[in-house]
Amino acid sequence: MSKDSAPVAIHYRVEAADLHAHLFRVTLTVAQPQAQQRVSLPVWIPGSYLVREFSKNLQRLQARQGGRLVSVQQLDKCSWQVECAPQRPLVLSYEVYAFDNSVRTAWLDATRGFFNGTSLCLRVEGQEDAPHELELVASRAIADWSVATGLSPLKVNRRGFGRYRATDYDELVDCPVELGEFWSDTFTAGGVPHRFVVAGAPPSFDGERLLADTRKICEAEMRLWHSSDTGKRNKAPHRNYLFMLNATDDGYGGLEHRNSTALICARRDLPRLGAKPGEGYTTLLGLISHEYFHTWNVKRLRPAEFARYDYVQENYTQLLWFFEGFTSYYDDLLLRRAGLIDNTTYLKLLNKTLNQVMQTPGRAVQSVAQASFDAWVKYYRQDENTPNATVSYYSKGALVALCLDLTLRAEGPHTLDEVMRALWQRCRGGPMSEDDLLQVLQGLTGRSYAREIKRWVHSTVELPLKELLEQHGVAIQEEPAQLAQQLGLRVAEGSALQIKTVLRGGAAERAGLAAGDEWLGVEIGSGKTRSGWRLTKLDDLPLYAGAHPKVQALVARDKRLLKLTLNLPRAVTTWRLSVRDQQLIERWLAT
Repeated sequence: MSKDSAPVAIHYRVEAADLHAHLFRVTLTVAQPQAQQRVSLPVWIPGSYLVREFSKNLQRLQARQGGRLVSVQQLDKCSWQVECAPQRPLVLSYEVYAFDNSVRTAWLDATRGFFNGTSLCLRVEGQEDAPHELELVASRAIADWSVATGLSPLKVNRRGFGRYRATDYDELVDCPVELGEFWSDTFTAGGVPHRFVVAGAPPSFDGERLLADTRKICEAEMRLWHSSDTGKRNKAPHRNYLFMLNATDDGYGGLEHRNSTALICARRDLPRLGAKPGEGYTTLLGLISHEYFHTWNVKRLRPAEFARYDYVQENYTQLLWFFEGFTSYYDDLLLRRAGLIDNTTYLKLLNKTLNQVMQTPGRAVQSVAQASFDAWVKYYRQDENTPNATVSYYSKGALVALCLDLTLRAEGPHTLDEVMRALWQRCRGGPMSEDDLLQVLQGLTGRSYAREIKRWVHSTVELPLKELLEQHGVAIQEEPAQLAQQLGLRVAEGSALQIKTVLRGGAAERAGLAAGDEWLGVEIGSGKTRSGWRLTKLDDLPLYAGAHPKVQALVARDKRLLKLTLNLPRAVTTWRLSVRDQQLIERWLAT
């Protein structure tokens, strides 16, 4: 018997059962089950820290042994127990509803299919470390489709349908699958073959441009992580890599995997033939850079708490500020090093991150380490009070990385690049702790960075951004903030002015405005000079207020009309970064 035809412990057969009903059919064969075999479906997917309850989409679960139905008892929201005889093949069949057009779950319609294993593949408890096999079936309805996945093929046809092998359950569910009539092309970076597939691309799509720019990003990241390696032709930890991009009318996001990433973007942000790329394309390249950086930072070098995933409950860590935040620092920085943006554009992107954090009152309430731990209940469950109570471990974590990098550069010959490489070597590309970071910093510089990490990460003390940026050639100007920020508001404009968020300590909060209010208009002046104005755009407020220091805001709340006194502030400012010393900037950004 050949190796390819040898029976595997766990086998999944996946087919598109009904495109219009959005149903995948899965047949799971367990070669040697336990008596009363338990199976479960993950409640979350690594990289997206929210319990999403994927089992809500599973239906018609049945089990057979020797061709006869056996009893299946549900134990909890995501687990089942099968009453079966041990060591005899057990076959489970079920359907999964797939209609979430995101990177996290599963999708199936008449034009495209996509799934993560965490949404489709029941985990056979007790056999997670056994080899797993995935068989993708090309039914008549999808005969013209192709397959893209990071899984290792065993026996597949020219379109990619057939059998794939994973060493264990973790690898199986860490390799999403793209199905459809997508654009596809390949390139090599650092000796590693890469494939890029794009679903939903318009006729104007410039695939050659996207491929060339992505290659530059990959090569820049390989140089960062492995520039000190010697004697290795393929220095990267992956033997191949797959980018899967779903272009939609309006979307943005990504999810990292060990040798692939699933991305989503707006079609208008793709590069176009004969057209100069805009800001949206730069944002897409930043997303590609971010997810590819995760190949090292979180998929391999990862929190010690993630050494082994627990798929049925939250997995807590205080280190997302490092794994997401530091990755967020490097994503745009590596675009600059790859020659895809210039210094001015980089500072503009950094400026946006700075102001996002500075305009978030929650930075004085929650440390970035707390934000990491609370991701499960706060970051992915945002509401009108989120900016007042939390800080983003992405944005502030990126600023912590900035401060650390600039401090290292100011004090001596070392950089954050060296820290990342030293961490990779110290932890052997595996689990790490905050103490590992502190030990690496002390080993490189000869001094402790415990005080900085305590202040920047575990407290709400303001970061020393102004001093460090100016030391490295950046000019900082303070200028009036946008009107919404001056008032302490976040609004949605349309046929009416809807208040979405009232920021802590701002003029809007002092006036008594609340999230959910509809701001109808304003009254200006008093007595015979009083005038009233309908308000549908916030920027029209200065037009009506003129030189008056306060207005009466007319709002509707729960169908009641209220008149609130709003004092107009004059002192709220924001930062604008620019190049002051080109040589200093270049020394930081280019090396």
